Amino acid sequence: MQVAHAPELTICGIEELPAHSARKVTHVLSIIDPDRAELDAFAAYGHHVRTTLRFHDIIAEISGQIMPAPDHVAEVLKFGKAFLSRADREASSHVLVHCHMGVSRSTAAMMTLMAQANPDEPAEALFARLAKIRPQAWPNSRMIAFADEQLGRRGELTAALRRHYGRQIKLQPELGEWMNRLGRQAEVDMAL
Repeated sequence: MQVAHAPELTICGIEELPAHSARKVTHVLSIIDPDRAELDAFAAYGHHVRTTLRFHDIIAEISGQIMPAPDHVAEVLKFGKAFLSRADREASSHVLVHCHMGVSRSTAAMMTLMAQANPDEPAEALFARLAKIRPQAWPNSRMIAFADEQLGRRGELTAALRRHYGRQIKLQPELGEWMNRLGRQAEVDMAL
C-alpha cells in the first residue's frame, strides 16, 4: 500500500497472530473459514480496526464449502478504501492480513490492497513486494482474477500471478506439490 507514511504490512497465519500482538497493529483483515470460531488472539492486541471475511480457500466448487466470490474481493477493497481515506492518514499504521496459513487467501487480499493503493505500479513490482513480505505467498487465483476485474487492471494481475507461481515453484518446489495435494493443480498449471 502507498500512503503519505507507508504502513507496515504483515501477512500471517492464525498460529502466528499472538507473535504480532505487541507490534502496534492498527488495521486487521481477517479471512477465516465460515465454521471457524472467533479468534481469541485479538484480545491481546491494542486498539485496531478489524474486518472479518468468511470463505474457504478453494478455486473450484466443493460441496459444502464457500468459494471466494466477487463480493468477498469487493469487501477487501472496501477495507482498503476505508484505510486509505481514514482521517489519521498521517499517523503511523500497521496493516495485518491473515488467513489460516498465511499463504493463499491472505496473500491474495494483500495483493489486492497493494494494487488498489498503487494503481500505477506494475503488477510485477507488486508481486516482488508481496514475495518480500511473505516468501511463501501463493495467492488464490480466483481472488486475483476478481481483483484484476474490479480494479480495472485488464488481466495484468493474473498475468503477473502466472509468473509469480513459476518463480515460487522454482524457489520452493514443495509449494507446487502442496497445492497439487490441496486440489489446486489448475494453479500449478498456470505457472510460467
